[in-house]
Amino acid sequence: MTPQQAVDRLLRQLAIERGLSTHTVAAYRRDLGGYLAVLEQRGVTDASAITGEDVAAFRGSLADRGLASSSVARHLSAVKALHRWLVDERVVVEDVARDQRPPKLPSRLPKAISVSQMQRLLETAGTDAGDGGAVSDGAAVDPARLRDRALLELLYATGARISELIALDVDDLATLEEHGLIRVTGKGAKQRLVPIGSYARTAVDAWLVRGRAALAAKGRGGPALLLGARGGRLSRQAAWEIIQRVAEEAGIEHVSPHTFRHSFATHLLEGGADVRVVQELLGHASVATTQIYTHVTADTLRDMYTTAHPRAR
Repeated sequence: MTPQQAVDRLLRQLAIERGLSTHTVAAYRRDLGGYLAVLEQRGVTDASAITGEDVAAFRGSLADRGLASSSVARHLSAVKALHRWLVDERVVVEDVARDQRPPKLPSRLPKAISVSQMQRLLETAGTDAGDGGAVSDGAAVDPARLRDRALLELLYATGARISELIALDVDDLATLEEHGLIRVTGKGAKQRLVPIGSYARTAVDAWLVRGRAALAAKGRGGPALLLGARGGRLSRQAAWEIIQRVAEEAGIEHVSPHTFRHSFATHLLEGGADVRVVQELLGHASVATTQIYTHVTADTLRDMYTTAHPRAR
């Protein structure tokens, strides 16, 4: 089996058996592509002939490229997954990548914006009428503005990943009217029901009633909830550009799709939500992943204590 064949089979397993998203599989493909290039340069044509020196040479090439520690760790993770698969499939007896340790990553807390900043950002995304998405009968409204408001309100209301949000279909709103819930499909095709509040519901209703049909008419039609300028499903890049434009208009820096997810979790915890409830809403497999947000809340509590307590200093 050649290294390329091994990578192809691993990727097929990740997609079919483990149900990883197309974006995750594509990331594995990119990272392992660099590994294959190094193996080719070193004359390795058989996956069973790869040695620990080959893996070390690849790691050295990452260092030569000056990649950040997080990028090096990601590449090594893909390579280690490949070699674990080779052992599991009995292509080799020994995992030659087992001794490779990823670089230590700096502790980085998620960045959230304040409630007031989020409110300003969402209001900036409103329609030209400045009414938060609800327009009077006969008023002319840009469909794209209604879509943008629905996109941002949903991001903050659900804490969903941007990939999960743009994958929503209209049918995923089936439980919205009666139960106030929408169905979100996360990593590994796992589905969860997430409640949304009145602001997001108003924005979504305005988009569906007054905006979606105008954009849908430009394409072939389809089930997607959020549509792009040509009538197809809104792309990740287009969603990112919408967020950047609105953030710039609101005068708020360093806003990304994940800023909404971080802010959603942080604001819920600051409001007294149980960490396991937030875990369920975010779709985290482990509560340990969610607990990073409790550090943000702890920082906030400490700052408030220092400011308010007469003998804190």
